[in-house]
Amino acid sequence: MTDINIQKWVGGSDFEYATVEAPQLKEGERLVEMRVAAVCGSDRHTVSGRRSGACPSVLGHEGVGTIVAGPGVDKRVVFSVTSICGECTNCKRGLTAKCEHVLKVGHESYDGEWALSGTYASHIVLPAGVAVVEVPESVSDDAASIAGCSVATVMATLETAGDIAGRDVFVNGLGMLGLVAVAAAISRGARAVYAFDPSEERMAQALALGAQPMGKGQEVEVALEFSGVAAGVRSAIASLGIGGTAVLAGSVAPAGDIEVDPEWMVRGWRTITGVHNYEPRHLQDAVDFLASVALPWDELLSGPISLEELPQEFAQPHSGLRTLVKIN
Repeated sequence: MTDINIQKWVGGSDFEYATVEAPQLKEGERLVEMRVAAVCGSDRHTVSGRRSGACPSVLGHEGVGTIVAGPGVDKRVVFSVTSICGECTNCKRGLTAKCEHVLKVGHESYDGEWALSGTYASHIVLPAGVAVVEVPESVSDDAASIAGCSVATVMATLETAGDIAGRDVFVNGLGMLGLVAVAAAISRGARAVYAFDPSEERMAQALALGAQPMGKGQEVEVALEFSGVAAGVRSAIASLGIGGTAVLAGSVAPAGDIEVDPEWMVRGWRTITGVHNYEPRHLQDAVDFLASVALPWDELLSGPISLEELPQEFAQPHSGLRTLVKIN
Protein backbone atom coordinates (compact mmCIF):
# COMPACT_ATOMS: atom_id res chain seq x y z
CA MET A 1 0.00 0.00 0.00
CA THR A 2 1.36 3.43 -0.99
CA ASP A 3 2.26 5.81 1.83
CA ILE A 4 1.04 9.37 1.23
CA ASN A 5 2.55 12.45 2.85
CA ILE A 6 0.14 15.32 3.40
CA GLN A 7 0.03 18.82 4.80
CA LYS A 8 -3.33 18.93 6.54
CA TRP A 9 -4.68 22.40 7.24
CA VAL A 10 -6.27 22.41 10.70
CA GLY A 11 -7.36 26.03 10.99
CA GLY A 12 -5.83 29.49 11.15
CA SER A 13 -2.19 29.30 10.11
CA ASP A 14 -1.75 25.77 11.48
CA PHE A 15 -0.86 22.69 9.42
CA GLU A 16 -0.13 19.12 10.45
CA TYR A 17 2.33 17.05 8.42
CA ALA A 18 1.30 13.40 8.36
CA THR A 19 1.84 10.12 6.54
CA VAL A 20 -1.26 8.09 5.70
CA GLU A 21 -2.11 5.04 3.61
CA ALA A 22 -3.65 5.44 0.17
CA PRO A 23 -7.35 4.53 0.14
CA GLN A 24 -8.81 1.77 -1.98
CA LEU A 25 -9.79 3.41 -5.27
CA LYS A 26 -13.37 3.31 -6.48
CA GLU A 27 -14.31 2.69 -10.10
CA GLY A 28 -13.02 5.46 -12.34
CA GLU A 29 -10.84 7.04 -9.65
CA ARG A 30 -7.19 7.86 -10.22
CA LEU A 31 -4.29 8.11 -7.82
CA VAL A 32 -1.92 10.82 -9.02
CA GLU A 33 1.60 11.21 -7.68
CA MET A 34 2.17 14.95 -7.49
CA ARG A 35 5.22 16.44 -9.17
CA VAL A 36 4.64 20.17 -8.61
CA ALA A 37 1.87 22.10 -6.87
CA ALA A 38 1.36 25.86 -6.97
CA VAL A 39 0.16 28.02 -4.09
CA CYS A 40 -2.88 29.93 -5.34
CA GLY A 41 -4.01 33.19 -3.79
CA SER A 42 -7.39 31.70 -2.90
CA ASP A 43 -5.66 29.24 -0.54
CA ARG A 44 -3.90 32.17 1.11
CA HIS A 45 -7.32 33.76 1.58
CA THR A 46 -8.62 30.55 3.17
CA VAL A 47 -5.73 30.30 5.61
CA SER A 48 -5.96 34.00 6.50
CA GLY A 49 -9.72 33.73 7.11
CA ARG A 50 -10.79 35.95 4.21
CA ARG A 51 -12.73 33.09 2.63
CA SER A 52 -14.31 30.09 4.28
CA GLY A 53 -13.09 26.56 3.67
CA ALA A 54 -13.64 23.03 4.92
CA CYS A 55 -11.46 22.34 7.92
CA PRO A 56 -9.52 20.15 8.41
CA SER A 57 -8.61 19.64 4.77
CA VAL A 58 -5.77 19.09 2.34
CA LEU A 59 -5.69 22.39 0.46
CA GLY A 60 -4.22 23.04 -2.98
CA HIS A 61 -5.92 22.84 -6.37
CA GLU A 62 -3.18 23.75 -8.85
CA GLY A 63 -0.65 21.14 -9.84
CA VAL A 64 0.72 18.53 -12.21
CA GLY A 65 1.40 14.88 -11.53
CA THR A 66 1.71 11.36 -12.87
CA ILE A 67 -1.13 8.83 -12.72
CA VAL A 68 0.09 5.80 -10.74
CA ALA A 69 -3.22 3.93 -10.37
CA GLY A 70 -6.53 4.00 -12.24
CA PRO A 71 -7.22 4.97 -15.86
CA GLY A 72 -4.21 6.38 -17.75
CA VAL A 73 -1.35 5.01 -15.64
CA ASP A 74 2.03 6.67 -16.28
CA LYS A 75 0.55 9.74 -18.00
CA ARG A 76 1.68 13.18 -16.81
CA VAL A 77 -1.52 15.15 -16.35
CA VAL A 78 -3.20 18.26 -15.10
CA PHE A 79 -6.73 18.15 -13.78
CA SER A 80 -9.85 20.23 -13.40
CA VAL A 81 -10.71 22.01 -10.15
CA THR A 82 -14.19 20.46 -10.20
CA SER A 83 -15.60 16.96 -9.85
CA ILE A 84 -19.00 16.87 -11.51
CA CYS A 85 -21.92 14.43 -11.63
CA GLY A 86 -22.71 14.77 -15.35
CA GLU A 87 -26.41 14.10 -14.68
CA CYS A 88 -27.90 17.21 -13.08
CA THR A 89 -29.73 19.95 -14.97
CA ASN A 90 -26.71 22.24 -15.17
CA CYS A 91 -24.41 19.46 -16.37
CA LYS A 92 -26.87 18.49 -19.09
CA ARG A 93 -27.08 22.17 -20.12
CA GLY A 94 -23.32 22.15 -20.66
CA LEU A 95 -22.68 24.17 -17.50
CA THR A 96 -20.73 21.54 -15.61
CA ALA A 97 -18.80 24.35 -13.91
CA LYS A 98 -21.97 24.92 -11.90
CA CYS A 99 -22.84 21.25 -11.31
CA GLU A 100 -25.52 20.99 -8.63
CA HIS A 101 -23.46 18.32 -6.85
CA VAL A 102 -20.01 19.76 -7.50
CA LEU A 103 -17.03 18.81 -5.36
CA LYS A 104 -13.82 20.79 -5.68
CA VAL A 105 -10.17 19.83 -5.67
CA GLY A 106 -8.51 21.12 -2.52
CA HIS A 107 -11.79 22.24 -0.96
CA GLU A 108 -13.23 19.10 0.64
CA SER A 109 -13.17 18.07 4.29
CA TYR A 110 -10.46 15.63 5.30
CA ASP A 111 -13.10 13.95 7.48
CA GLY A 112 -15.45 13.44 4.52
CA GLU A 113 -15.60 10.95 1.65
CA TRP A 114 -12.83 12.69 -0.33
CA ALA A 115 -10.08 13.16 2.21
CA LEU A 116 -7.19 13.37 -0.26
CA SER A 117 -8.68 16.12 -2.43
CA GLY A 118 -5.77 18.59 -2.40
CA THR A 119 -2.42 19.02 -4.13
CA TYR A 120 -0.44 19.80 -0.95
CA ALA A 121 0.39 16.13 -0.66
CA SER A 122 2.60 13.52 -2.27
CA HIS A 123 -0.52 12.04 -3.94
CA ILE A 124 -4.05 13.15 -4.75
CA VAL A 125 -7.13 11.02 -5.43
CA LEU A 126 -9.16 12.19 -8.43
CA PRO A 127 -12.78 10.98 -8.66
CA ALA A 128 -14.19 9.95 -12.03
CA GLY A 129 -15.90 13.35 -12.33
CA VAL A 130 -12.59 15.25 -12.50
CA ALA A 131 -11.41 15.97 -16.05
CA VAL A 132 -7.75 15.23 -16.76
CA VAL A 133 -5.58 16.34 -19.69
CA GLU A 134 -2.24 14.83 -20.63
CA VAL A 135 0.65 17.30 -20.71
CA PRO A 136 3.03 17.20 -23.69
CA GLU A 137 6.78 17.00 -23.12
CA SER A 138 7.21 20.55 -24.43
CA VAL A 139 5.40 21.98 -21.38
CA SER A 140 7.47 22.05 -18.20
CA ASP A 141 6.14 20.94 -14.84
CA ASP A 142 6.45 24.52 -13.60
CA ALA A 143 4.27 25.93 -16.37
CA ALA A 144 1.81 23.01 -16.26
CA SER A 145 1.27 23.43 -12.52
CA ILE A 146 -0.97 26.48 -13.04
CA ALA A 147 -2.97 25.12 -15.98
CA GLY A 148 -5.82 23.70 -13.92
CA CYS A 149 -6.84 26.96 -12.26
CA SER A 150 -5.25 30.16 -13.56
CA VAL A 151 -4.83 29.36 -17.23
CA ALA A 152 -8.04 27.36 -17.71
CA THR A 153 -10.05 30.16 -16.07
CA VAL A 154 -8.52 32.66 -18.49
CA MET A 155 -9.43 30.39 -21.40
CA ALA A 156 -13.06 30.34 -20.20
CA THR A 157 -13.02 34.12 -19.80
CA LEU A 158 -11.75 34.66 -23.34
CA GLU A 159 -14.30 32.25 -24.80
CA THR A 160 -17.06 34.14 -23.02
CA ALA A 161 -15.79 37.41 -24.47
CA GLY A 162 -16.10 36.02 -28.01
CA ASP A 163 -13.70 36.32 -30.90
CA ILE A 164 -11.22 39.03 -29.93
CA ALA A 165 -9.18 39.06 -33.12
CA GLY A 166 -8.90 42.65 -34.34
CA ARG A 167 -10.57 44.06 -31.20
CA ASP A 168 -9.28 46.32 -28.44
CA VAL A 169 -9.05 44.54 -25.09
CA PHE A 170 -8.61 45.91 -21.56
CA VAL A 171 -7.22 43.59 -18.86
CA ASN A 172 -7.74 44.91 -15.34
CA GLY A 173 -5.87 43.26 -12.47
CA LEU A 174 -2.48 41.79 -13.34
CA GLY A 175 -2.06 38.86 -11.04
CA MET A 176 -1.32 35.49 -12.59
CA LEU A 177 -4.67 35.38 -14.40
CA GLY A 178 -4.35 38.93 -15.70
CA LEU A 179 -0.85 38.45 -17.07
CA VAL A 180 -1.85 35.17 -18.70
CA ALA A 181 -4.85 36.99 -20.19
CA VAL A 182 -2.59 39.68 -21.66
CA ALA A 183 -0.42 37.05 -23.37
CA ALA A 184 -3.42 35.03 -24.52
CA ALA A 185 -5.26 38.05 -25.94
CA ILE A 186 -2.18 39.07 -27.90
CA SER A 187 -1.72 35.52 -29.18
CA ARG A 188 -5.35 35.48 -30.36
CA GLY A 189 -4.88 38.55 -32.51
CA ALA A 190 -6.28 41.41 -30.44
CA ARG A 191 -5.69 44.73 -32.18
CA ALA A 192 -4.44 46.26 -28.94
CA VAL A 193 -4.29 45.04 -25.35
CA TYR A 194 -4.48 47.66 -22.62
CA ALA A 195 -3.71 46.83 -19.00
CA PHE A 196 -3.88 48.28 -15.53
CA ASP A 197 -2.72 47.31 -12.07
CA PRO A 198 -1.69 49.57 -9.18
CA SER A 199 1.54 47.57 -8.86
CA GLU A 200 4.35 49.09 -10.91
CA GLU A 201 6.08 45.71 -11.08
CA ARG A 202 3.02 43.99 -12.53
CA MET A 203 2.46 46.82 -14.98
CA ALA A 204 6.05 46.44 -16.13
CA GLN A 205 5.50 42.71 -16.62
CA ALA A 206 2.36 43.35 -18.68
CA LEU A 207 4.13 45.93 -20.85
CA ALA A 208 6.98 43.48 -21.41
CA LEU A 209 4.42 40.97 -22.69
CA GLY A 210 3.15 43.52 -25.22
CA ALA A 211 0.36 45.38 -23.42
CA GLN A 212 -0.12 49.15 -23.40
CA PRO A 213 -1.06 51.34 -20.42
CA MET A 214 -4.80 52.02 -20.16
CA GLY A 215 -5.38 55.67 -20.94
CA LYS A 216 -7.91 57.92 -19.26
CA GLY A 217 -11.19 57.78 -21.14
CA GLN A 218 -9.97 54.89 -23.33
CA GLU A 219 -12.83 52.80 -24.73
CA VAL A 220 -12.51 49.13 -25.67
CA GLU A 221 -14.63 46.39 -27.15
CA VAL A 222 -13.70 43.79 -24.51
CA ALA A 223 -12.85 44.27 -20.83
CA LEU A 224 -11.56 41.36 -18.73
CA GLU A 225 -11.69 41.97 -14.98
CA PHE A 226 -9.49 39.90 -12.65
CA SER A 227 -8.90 42.15 -9.63
CA GLY A 228 -12.18 41.38 -7.87
CA VAL A 229 -12.27 44.80 -6.20
CA ALA A 230 -15.17 47.19 -6.68
CA ALA A 231 -13.03 49.93 -8.19
CA GLY A 232 -11.61 47.50 -10.73
CA VAL A 233 -15.07 46.28 -11.73
CA ARG A 234 -16.22 49.90 -12.17
CA SER A 235 -13.21 50.65 -14.35
CA ALA A 236 -13.73 47.60 -16.53
CA ILE A 237 -17.40 48.36 -17.11
CA ALA A 238 -16.79 52.09 -17.68
CA SER A 239 -14.23 51.27 -20.39
CA LEU A 240 -16.81 49.66 -22.67
CA GLY A 241 -17.53 51.36 -25.94
CA ILE A 242 -20.58 50.75 -28.11
CA GLY A 243 -21.28 47.02 -28.31
CA GLY A 244 -18.63 46.25 -25.69
CA THR A 245 -18.53 43.22 -23.41
CA ALA A 246 -17.14 43.05 -19.88
CA VAL A 247 -16.33 39.61 -18.46
CA LEU A 248 -15.87 39.55 -14.69
CA ALA A 249 -13.74 36.70 -13.36
CA GLY A 250 -12.10 38.10 -10.24
CA SER A 251 -15.20 38.76 -8.14
CA VAL A 252 -15.24 35.52 -6.17
CA ALA A 253 -15.53 37.16 -2.74
CA PRO A 254 -17.72 40.01 -1.44
CA ALA A 255 -16.29 43.40 -2.44
CA GLY A 256 -19.28 45.73 -2.16
CA ASP A 257 -21.95 46.79 -4.62
CA ILE A 258 -21.48 48.94 -7.69
CA GLU A 259 -24.00 50.97 -9.68
CA VAL A 260 -24.70 50.36 -13.35
CA ASP A 261 -26.82 52.72 -15.47
CA PRO A 262 -29.28 50.49 -17.36
CA GLU A 263 -29.96 53.19 -19.96
CA TRP A 264 -26.23 53.40 -20.69
CA MET A 265 -26.17 49.64 -21.16
CA VAL A 266 -29.26 49.51 -23.37
CA ARG A 267 -28.41 52.45 -25.63
CA GLY A 268 -24.84 51.20 -25.96
CA TRP A 269 -25.66 47.54 -26.62
CA ARG A 270 -23.23 46.68 -23.82
CA THR A 271 -22.94 43.31 -22.06
CA ILE A 272 -21.73 42.44 -18.55
CA THR A 273 -21.26 38.78 -17.69
CA GLY A 274 -19.27 36.57 -15.34
CA VAL A 275 -17.19 33.39 -15.33
CA HIS A 276 -16.62 31.05 -12.39
CA ASN A 277 -14.77 27.74 -12.78
CA TYR A 278 -14.63 26.40 -16.33
CA GLU A 279 -15.51 23.52 -18.62
CA PRO A 280 -13.23 20.55 -19.46
CA ARG A 281 -12.50 21.99 -22.92
CA HIS A 282 -10.94 25.03 -21.27
CA LEU A 283 -8.43 22.80 -19.50
CA GLN A 284 -7.38 21.39 -22.87
CA ASP A 285 -7.22 24.96 -24.21
CA ALA A 286 -4.95 25.84 -21.28
CA VAL A 287 -2.50 23.05 -22.06
CA ASP A 288 -2.52 23.98 -25.75
CA PHE A 289 -1.82 27.62 -24.85
CA LEU A 290 1.09 26.69 -22.59
CA ALA A 291 2.54 24.56 -25.40
CA SER A 292 2.36 27.45 -27.87
CA VAL A 293 3.21 30.61 -25.91
CA ALA A 294 6.39 31.19 -23.90
CA LEU A 295 5.97 33.26 -20.74
CA PRO A 296 8.77 34.50 -18.44
CA TRP A 297 8.16 31.83 -15.80
CA ASP A 298 11.37 32.68 -13.93
CA GLU A 299 9.90 36.12 -13.20
CA LEU A 300 6.36 34.99 -12.41
CA LEU A 301 7.01 31.90 -10.30
CA SER A 302 8.83 31.63 -6.96
CA GLY A 303 10.43 28.78 -5.09
CA PRO A 304 10.63 25.91 -5.29
CA ILE A 305 9.91 24.90 -1.74
CA SER A 306 9.39 21.45 -0.26
CA LEU A 307 6.10 20.11 1.05
CA GLU A 308 7.54 20.36 4.57
CA GLU A 309 8.14 24.09 4.05
CA LEU A 310 4.55 24.85 3.04
CA PRO A 311 3.36 26.26 6.41
CA GLN A 312 6.23 28.76 6.36
CA GLU A 313 5.17 29.87 2.87
CA PHE A 314 1.76 30.89 4.21
CA ALA A 315 3.38 32.75 7.11
CA GLN A 316 6.01 34.50 4.96
CA PRO A 317 5.06 34.33 1.27
CA HIS A 318 7.57 34.50 -1.54
CA SER A 319 7.25 37.48 -3.85
CA GLY A 320 6.23 35.66 -7.05
CA LEU A 321 2.68 35.35 -8.33
CA ARG A 322 2.79 31.63 -7.57
CA THR A 323 5.13 29.75 -5.25
CA LEU A 324 5.90 26.26 -6.50
CA VAL A 325 5.99 23.22 -4.23
CA LYS A 326 8.25 20.50 -5.62
CA ILE A 327 6.79 17.38 -4.08
CA ASN A 328 8.14 14.18 -5.66
